[in-house]
Amino acid sequence: MLRLTACSLVLAVFSLPSGVQAGETDNAGWLASTWQSSVELAEQLVAPVEAEPYWYVQTSVYTRHWSPEPDHNNNQDLIGLERHRADSYLWGASTFRHSFGVRSTYVYGGKRYDFAGTPFHAKLTAGLLHGYRNEYRDKIPLNRFGIAPAIIPSLGVNYGRVGADFVILGTAAGMINVGVRL
Repeated sequence: MLRLTACSLVLAVFSLPSGVQAGETDNAGWLASTWQSSVELAEQLVAPVEAEPYWYVQTSVYTRHWSPEPDHNNNQDLIGLERHRADSYLWGASTFRHSFGVRSTYVYGGKRYDFAGTPFHAKLTAGLLHGYRNEYRDKIPLNRFGIAPAIIPSLGVNYGRVGADFVILGTAAGMINVGVRL
């Protein structure tokens, strides 16, 4: 929530009337108002939203590293299972081969944001990555004891029970997953 608030604060500064930027009005009042608006936005983003519960099975079909190296693996062999709850929250786990071909696991929770009246959605998950050990330990940040926290955003589209997601894997890569609702 703090990161969202900081982003909202930066955006609010650029949208200020020129008098506020020059210090001609009550900066403390403006700051309090901006903080309150940011908190309200964050509360809306994490609030449960009624949704249809379902299971979702997915696999990766395409991966591209932003800065490819000869030893990078672009075939992740990902298999994932997610449970989407009736309150728009989800949990899941996936197994895959990371960028250097070693079998890894991601266990996570998150939230799905459906764009009303469209087949599009966004998803934000946070969890733990396991499998970046030994010589790969420093390939992901905060990797201690072979386990590291991760936050993974994605944008997707559904057509009936079938879905596709573009998954952003930080500064490393982008991946396209396809799946089916069960």
